[in-house]
Amino acid sequence: MDLTAIKTLDEEFVLHTYARLPVAFVRGENARVFDTQGKEYIDFGAGIAVSSVGHANKRLARAIANQAQNLLHTSNLYFLEHQAKLAQNLINLYHDKMPQTKPMRAFFCNSGAEANECAIKIARKYGKSKNAYKIITLDSSFHGRTIASLKATGQEKMHEHFGPFPDGFTYAKDIDDIYNHLDSHTCAVLLELVQGEGGISPMNKEKIIALSTHLKAKGILLMIDEVQTGIFRCGEIFASKVYGIDPDVISTAKGLAGGVPIGAVITSLIDIFEAGDHGSTFGGNPLSCAAGLEVLDILSEIHKNGTLAKTIESFHNALEDIVKTFPHIFSHKVGLGLMCGLYTQDASMQTRIITSALESGVIVLKSGKGVVRFLPALTITQEEITEGFKRFKNALQSL
Repeated sequence: MDLTAIKTLDEEFVLHTYARLPVAFVRGENARVFDTQGKEYIDFGAGIAVSSVGHANKRLARAIANQAQNLLHTSNLYFLEHQAKLAQNLINLYHDKMPQTKPMRAFFCNSGAEANECAIKIARKYGKSKNAYKIITLDSSFHGRTIASLKATGQEKMHEHFGPFPDGFTYAKDIDDIYNHLDSHTCAVLLELVQGEGGISPMNKEKIIALSTHLKAKGILLMIDEVQTGIFRCGEIFASKVYGIDPDVISTAKGLAGGVPIGAVITSLIDIFEAGDHGSTFGGNPLSCAAGLEVLDILSEIHKNGTLAKTIESFHNALEDIVKTFPHIFSHKVGLGLMCGLYTQDASMQTRIITSALESGVIVLKSGKGVVRFLPALTITQEEITEGFKRFKNALQSL
């Protein structure tokens, strides 16, 4: 089908919840994608940090095909080998080289929003015995689009039309302001270490460590939303390791299965739930977990052999070059690992930059506060980085 036919079908039969760009992709090769007209693009978005091992990764495709020929789904009424192995791998990767590690267990679902819902339920059950029900999040945060995770999201514009919401969520302006909201009813603090929708600015490491220490002393849970920062996106299995903290709960999703829907929570509250307290029909099924196991193997390899670190360095150097070359467009670079952004001098330019980039054959994304966001596949090659930034420069020169 051509773009016009796809667009006609979409407009007639799909709810209009997305402001779509005028393109439809039909195939991909690592960090390259091709549209219905055969035009090639360098993908610096990776499906919003989902396609962590690139498009059409042969190893991932083989793992998915092999599993599909055996079992797609049996339900969580039975033991699942791949789910147990994926939980083991996730937790072992997190514990690797971590001092004073503690036992952890995992729960699997289908998305980041579901993972955060699970985290919220853990916090509520943890605090119930002492009448602690309040969860503190930050302004400009984003934690999902379900009713509870949407309420946890500190963006009033996203709350329109969908109230009333469940009680118990409080928003702090920044890390320092969290202390002003802590009280006897606080059960948890839920944070992104790099806010995906809030400008891609990493939190201050010293302040995060101090907050972690304070919360542990108070018996308040520290829950880190690693839906986007996790699965080596920031250079380690979780950004929490980069920050040197040991959260009570970590939620993750996006890059874990390279495009197959999956979400996960790992927690040191290993006995918080009893049978029936929480569940998911599709969560952690054989297909998604087989994909997750292969993705972790691929990314662990490039992390251990130094390839990922070199890729991160090269990508950041290219971003710095953009700022130096186009100081009238961008003020500075932000981000951690391959979760990066460029702050525009004028926020109104953001849409024009993204549109011009697409026309020039490179995909970039937006973030709040006028930031142009970059979330490439972690397997992106040097050739793809070079070509992508060449096209991006062409797009900027045309503005």
